[in-house]
Amino acid sequence: MSESQRPVLTLPDNRSKVLLHSCCAPCSGEVMEAMTASGIDYAIYFYNPNIHPDREYEIRKNENIRFAEANGIEFIDADYDRDNWFERVKGMEDEPERGIRCTACFDMRFERTALYAFENGYDTISSSLGISRWKDMKQINGCGERAAARYPGMLYWTYNWRKGGGSQRMIEISKRENFYQQEYCGCVYSLRDTNRYRVSQGRERIRIGVKYYGQEENDQQP
Repeated sequence: MSESQRPVLTLPDNRSKVLLHSCCAPCSGEVMEAMTASGIDYAIYFYNPNIHPDREYEIRKNENIRFAEANGIEFIDADYDRDNWFERVKGMEDEPERGIRCTACFDMRFERTALYAFENGYDTISSSLGISRWKDMKQINGCGERAAARYPGMLYWTYNWRKGGGSQRMIEISKRENFYQQEYCGCVYSLRDTNRYRVSQGRERIRIGVKYYGQEENDQQP
């Protein structure tokens, strides 16, 4: 589906202003362009204390800032309180991806998003996390709805960003913008487990800061 065929989005229940929790530029690119094309009033909220190490965090954040600034979208850079994140997931270090550690992580990030939204005049929150096929949409939506329920009048928008060609456009935009292509979810435990798997398959460990969307195609050009 081309950009001209992108569905026109309408906020539910006559809502007017969205605070979009963004995990990274590749996931949020299509979500941002879709909302902009539909005339939705929104801002980006970057709160991801799970991302490890510092270099990975800065790369992901700066890529998101670059895209937001290029498109005239407000970018809210929230505190990077990593110590609180480690306390939140304490005892869950060996839980699998998509398990209870991820639920605790999403809860923490969405709770802060909902609080900021409530205090700053937003009536809706959502997240770009759900566009990734590696994520459990039901898990994400459950965390988002719990966070929104803490505040009167707040709604978590459960729109499925993957549908209507959204997942394909996410890749197309990422290649067009030459976004940094992270190779693990973000936390130290995800990095650990991904590297363990790669080593077991005879593959190289993740090298932070070297892979970008479209890089393979560019390297093949004469």
